[in-house]
Amino acid sequence: MLVAPLFFSTNLIFGRLAIPEVAPFTLAFLRWLGAGILLLPWVIAARRPASQLIRNHTGYWLLLGFPGMWLCGGVVYVALQYTTATNATLIYTTSPLIILIIERLFYGRPIGNRELAGIIIGFLGVATIVLRGDMAALMALNFNIGDILILGAAISWASYSVLLRARPVEGLGTMASFGLYAFSGTLLLAPMAAWEYFSGARMPVTLTAWSGIAGIIFFASLLAFSGFQYGIARLGASTAGTFMYLMPPYGVSLAVFFLGEPFEHFHMIGIITVLAGLILATFKRPVRKPPI
Repeated sequence: MLVAPLFFSTNLIFGRLAIPEVAPFTLAFLRWLGAGILLLPWVIAARRPASQLIRNHTGYWLLLGFPGMWLCGGVVYVALQYTTATNATLIYTTSPLIILIIERLFYGRPIGNRELAGIIIGFLGVATIVLRGDMAALMALNFNIGDILILGAAISWASYSVLLRARPVEGLGTMASFGLYAFSGTLLLAPMAAWEYFSGARMPVTLTAWSGIAGIIFFASLLAFSGFQYGIARLGASTAGTFMYLMPPYGVSLAVFFLGEPFEHFHMIGIITVLAGLILATFKRPVRKPPI
């Protein structure tokens, strides 16, 4: 779980490299098709519970592919045409806070005053990043569409994380279930990818484009998602989600070092505010044992 956020951050870096040469939904389609093919041996090994999931729980199977692969795939790559990898990384960091809200609304998970304060502070940090430190932009409604789409993707990722807690079929390991969800995302992305292809959108032809796709498949898909799913299975969505607060230092460092993106003052303010909210919302006070 310490390295999973690092692998997630590489998606935004490789995505920024590939998106000028690959249409967004085509990029997402190739990402999950490649991941699904590589995971196929695990799916075949668990073919009995895998077929049971697809046959008896088709809605759940497709539902997971929509927020986890369609929205957090194609929509993210659309957003990266308008915003920077730095902003995308920082806004994505709100997903642990959103997980807390979803679990409260749908599963009755109690939220204490400390968690509520952390949620509010965290969203103030996101507002600082989205508005680029200019609160007057709120009155003028001068938002970057890419930032708004990334925030929507963060909500989708939180929904995907919570949905993973349901296990309608026993006997599916982390890799096999991840392979099934990758194929679900591929199926849902196929119509948009086909539309991009027949409309003459940009397709991958250069080494740079295919290198970016390969990096997304291996690092941001196989390693990141399988590690995160394993963490959810072992720790639960809320606890596993707290590790996502490592995305700001990971993602911003990668964007500055590899993409040469500038590091602005509002990024620092946003990082400090978001991290403060996350720590406040998720830090568990140790239980003191009474003296004997």
